[in-house]
Amino acid sequence: MDFNLTEEQQALRQSARDYAQERLLPLAEHCERNDEPPSRELLREFAGMGLLGVNVAERYGGLGLGNLEALIVLEQLARVSSAIAFPVFESSVGPVRVIEHYGSESLRQRVIPAVCRGEKVVAVSMSEPNAGSALTDLTTRGRIEGDTVVLNGTKRWCSGGGHADGYVVYCRLTDEPGSKGIGAVYVERGTPGLTFGQREQLMGFRGVPSSDLYLEDCAVPADHIIVPAGGFKKLMEAFDLERCGNATMALAQAAGALEVVVDYVQERHQFGKPVIEFQAVQLRLAEMRMRVDAARLLIWRAAANSDRGLPSLLESSIAKCFANESACLVCGHAVQLMGGYGYSREYSVERRLRDAWGWSIGGGTIDLQKVNIAASIVGRRFDQRR
Repeated sequence: MDFNLTEEQQALRQSARDYAQERLLPLAEHCERNDEPPSRELLREFAGMGLLGVNVAERYGGLGLGNLEALIVLEQLARVSSAIAFPVFESSVGPVRVIEHYGSESLRQRVIPAVCRGEKVVAVSMSEPNAGSALTDLTTRGRIEGDTVVLNGTKRWCSGGGHADGYVVYCRLTDEPGSKGIGAVYVERGTPGLTFGQREQLMGFRGVPSSDLYLEDCAVPADHIIVPAGGFKKLMEAFDLERCGNATMALAQAAGALEVVVDYVQERHQFGKPVIEFQAVQLRLAEMRMRVDAARLLIWRAAANSDRGLPSLLESSIAKCFANESACLVCGHAVQLMGGYGYSREYSVERRLRDAWGWSIGGGTIDLQKVNIAASIVGRRFDQRR
């Protein structure tokens, strides 16, 4: 067992870090200040560097690397900003990979190369007003009529809602109860019958637009069915990879906050000496570093052990749960160690704390991950309805 990255992985990591620090910092500040997503010009720049679809197959325009390499790159970009890294997240571990794994070849060719060229942004739409953690309670319906699927329903908490060019919409494709009737359909922005609610005003995630989706007799070609009814298990298997991406986005907030606070406590003087000289500060830094390293190792384990390109439920849930909890804790410690400066928007740690809490909710709450972990331990799912 070797815990060292290969020379190629180390070079990839350093390249992504240098690019993020030298090029993306001022752009991240713009996204945060104006609550704007990265520009389309920046997406094309990402594409030119191969950052969109790091682990997407080369025949679709990706680099053809592994999940671990994608997460290595994602962490370095997310250290700068969740908003800046979000298009990379969506292309490497999110809905684009669902299309690659399960969509028809014609749909793959239509969507994925355009994403990798920076011409298209794709989002996932899972939750509904009464279906979040209880995802199998969703009611959005796709009625198949010949070679067309007609969609009706309301989707909620769609990151990218109103901004993305296409949406992977989880919906009910038959009348079978529970998960049996659920599948996923690709819907492009501009399709008649697809409209959007007002943009959400969230605690964090500035620069990551979010809104409701309204589907009213929204008709798309049957070829846009990514996963038919009965394929809910496949969707959840693909989501195990997104959990690793979510965990990495959380990890990046913690790692970035730690980096900032390490510099701060060595420069800041109180009681006539640098703050780092106080033992309480030293102990806090050690705890923060242990959390960051452990979270990263759990994420990398899940990615390295991916079967058919998809991590396991157990390992991805452990990684997400620990990374989410650690990010909230580490970023909170960073704010505390920096005092008033940590609470000021002039420094990045308050943003990182807000975003860390967002990642602990999105993609499945911390407690839901613990339920997943327990279910994997005992080898059966728990019925929360009884």
